[in-house]
Amino acid sequence: MLALLAGWACGLAAAPASACVKRLRWNDDPPYSMRLPDGRVGGWSVELAEAVLQRMGCRMELQEMPFARALAELKAGRLDMLDGAFALPERQVYAHFSTPLVRTRNLVFIRAADLPRFQAQQLADLHRADWRFGAQVGVVYGPAYAALQQDEGFRAKLQLVPRRTSLWLMLARGRVDVVMADEMTAAYEIAAAGLQGTVVATPLVVSDGAASMAFSKATTDPAFVQRYDATLQAMWRDGSLQALLRHYGMPGAGSPVPPRP
Repeated sequence: MLALLAGWACGLAAAPASACVKRLRWNDDPPYSMRLPDGRVGGWSVELAEAVLQRMGCRMELQEMPFARALAELKAGRLDMLDGAFALPERQVYAHFSTPLVRTRNLVFIRAADLPRFQAQQLADLHRADWRFGAQVGVVYGPAYAALQQDEGFRAKLQLVPRRTSLWLMLARGRVDVVMADEMTAAYEIAAAGLQGTVVATPLVVSDGAASMAFSKATTDPAFVQRYDATLQAMWRDGSLQALLRHYGMPGAGSPVPPRP
C-alpha cells in the first residue's frame, strides 16, 4: 500500500504479521477500494484496514468480489472482513460490526436531459411517475428503497446488476432512468466513464447513514472487533486516521471516531 502506511506502524509494539491473517473483500469502488495507477489495490477502506491490522499484528489478504457475493462469503466464513456494510438485523446474525467511521450520502442520479421533469421529493414520487430504476444486487440504499422493494409494481421496473459501473452506461443509454449511488464513488465513476454532463446528481438524498466493517462470526470473535475499534481510536489520537481521510478527500476528518457503548 502507500508508503504513508509504513510510518503509521513505526514504533508500535506488535506481534509478527504472520500471527494472524484476515481476508478482506475489495472491488472497484473508489475512493473506498480501487486499482491504483501503479497496479496495486488501494483506497480509503483498504488502506485503513491494512494499517489497523498491521498495528494489531495481523496480515491482510485481499479477495475481489461483488458486494452480494461478499455477504454470502462472510456468512460462510470464507471471508473475514467486509467494509461498507450496514449493521442490519439479518446481517447481525452472522457478522460482528465495528464502530462506524464516515457518514456519506447515497444520492439519486439521472440523465441531465431529464432534469427539467425531475420534481421528486422522495423515491416514491419517481416510482409513481414511472421512472425506471437501476440498482446493485444486495446493496441497501436506505429505508425508502427497502419499502419500495415490497411493491410488486416497483420490482417490475427495477433492473438489478452485480456491478454499479454497468448502471452508469444503462442510465446514459436510456435503459434506466434512475441510479442510486454513493456521491463520492459516483463522482469517480462518472468521470472515468466520460459521462460528466450526461449523468448528474439530483438533490434527492436516499440515505446518509454510516457504514461499518463487518466481521464474520464464523472466523472472528467479539474480542478481535473490540481490539479493532481500540486501534481505530488510537489512530484517531495520533492523527493518522485523519491523514488518510484527507488523502482521499473523505468527509468526517473533523469528527472523532465514536466510542463503542
